[in-house]
Amino acid sequence: MDEFDYWRLCDELSVVQGALLIAGLHPTDHHYVMEWEEHKRPDNFSAALAALTHAILGGRLPATIRRSAWERGWDEEPEKGETLTRKIQLFPDEDEFPEGAYNPIHRGIIYRAEPDWNLTTVLVEDLREWLRGRGFTSGFFFPQAGETLDFLDQSYAYYSPKLAAAISAWRAVSEEQELRKGKTVKQALLKWLRKNADKFGLTKDDGNPNEQGIEEIAKISNWDTKGGAPKTPG
Repeated sequence: MDEFDYWRLCDELSVVQGALLIAGLHPTDHHYVMEWEEHKRPDNFSAALAALTHAILGGRLPATIRRSAWERGWDEEPEKGETLTRKIQLFPDEDEFPEGAYNPIHRGIIYRAEPDWNLTTVLVEDLREWLRGRGFTSGFFFPQAGETLDFLDQSYAYYSPKLAAAISAWRAVSEEQELRKGKTVKQALLKWLRKNADKFGLTKDDGNPNEQGIEEIAKISNWDTKGGAPKTPG
């Protein structure tokens, strides 16, 4: 597995993490990117972040918007872009005061009006759908079949032996020209499937290959449906 694969475990990401991954950057390596000066940030990240934040603020991409907030100090006043929320009662009932608490007054909370893009999150499925709408079908959020092979793993919840056999045969014969030498594509597929029949449950009770099942799978995997003599000299 490569280090990016672990980020595919997430079903929700912060907007900053999403922008980094769209740009092909690893979030762990750019943990403080929002603290960098604008001109020092990766170019692709800045563009991806702008696209995401504008889509969220415009209501075109669903997100859980969160803002930075903190308890106001006794002499602290909000600065530009910050707002003071008054009368936030921390302990609603005097009987519930924690031991040692005193002078339980209403507190002021200061929060930044602009969303915190490190705290604001988007669902990966929503992000993927939004990307498709923008014409993106490759990159981190769209792994190719060669990158993610869970469906070929027998422990996968939706594993299908025949599907795994068809795809594995297609990949092997299409990627290794030597397997097609002196054979039609279908002949090469049949040979590969017979050789690997036991791995995909394509054998009979007596241990011999199930020719009918192998024939059916070879038809699915065969991209050269015109047939004819093999084009590769034997």
